[in-house]
Amino acid sequence: MTHRFPIGCLLVAAVVAVSSPAAAQGPRMTAERLAELAKKATPHLADGKSDLNGTWDHLGGIEFVRPQNLNNGSVCVVGCPPAAAAGAGGAGARAGGAGARAGGPPAAPPAPNFPKYKQEFLAKVKDLSERQVEVDTALQCQPPGVPRIGPPAKIVQTAREVLFLYDDVNGSFFRIIPTDGRTHRKDLPASYLGDAIGRYEGDALVVESVNFNEETWLSDNGAFHTKDLKVIERLRRVGDTVQYEATAYDPAVLVEPWKERTQTLWLTDREIEESPRCEDRDLDLIKDGSHHDNPR
Repeated sequence: MTHRFPIGCLLVAAVVAVSSPAAAQGPRMTAERLAELAKKATPHLADGKSDLNGTWDHLGGIEFVRPQNLNNGSVCVVGCPPAAAAGAGGAGARAGGAGARAGGPPAAPPAPNFPKYKQEFLAKVKDLSERQVEVDTALQCQPPGVPRIGPPAKIVQTAREVLFLYDDVNGSFFRIIPTDGRTHRKDLPASYLGDAIGRYEGDALVVESVNFNEETWLSDNGAFHTKDLKVIERLRRVGDTVQYEATAYDPAVLVEPWKERTQTLWLTDREIEESPRCEDRDLDLIKDGSHHDNPR
């Protein structure tokens, strides 16, 4: 289970997506199946809180790549023409997207969702985006930060705290989130994943994270942040699914808070594994510094 795929590996990802049997068979999850899972009874713990324990899958990793067969016999990976123009027989569709069907034409790519920066910082964003393969620490085996790391792959929930476990392509990361009413610690240095505390609002777990270093980005393409970044995540279990939302607050550079697209996780019996070793051996081989247009 890989939940985030660095830009530098997109070419390999595209080959895997096109050539693997799973890709040829369509998506691993459909909107219809997610709706069925959501209709199941939502389990609760003895204290009445929704039970978030479990291993959770979602369409991360390389699954934003939606290869489709074109009329001329070739395969389009990103930037594909509309399904009607490409012809029937698309090779994949984003699960949960409007009209997604296993074996049917791929859904239209989502509209761009990029943080809105103040005018005086647009040049910096452009410069970082153009030099992403050189300066993006997530492409150099460093922790990707929050919210870029995405939802957790496994949740362990107790009466006093919640643990988020990740099997990210950059390594096996964890976050310990107290839910017993304590405040943010004052004795911690700034870090990649920040300092998190949690609280419950009805059926939702709300996680507030602060005290980040400035080494990470909010997303790809130069979306930098300052040390004053605050991220609010909301997780709400619905049947055997979890609705995950994340919003970034950084008023020093952003025009408005930036909310990621809501993601739907589903319960799985596939346990996470230790992530493979991440080793950067590409920077010395870069020829022109170009990278793909991010469709996410």
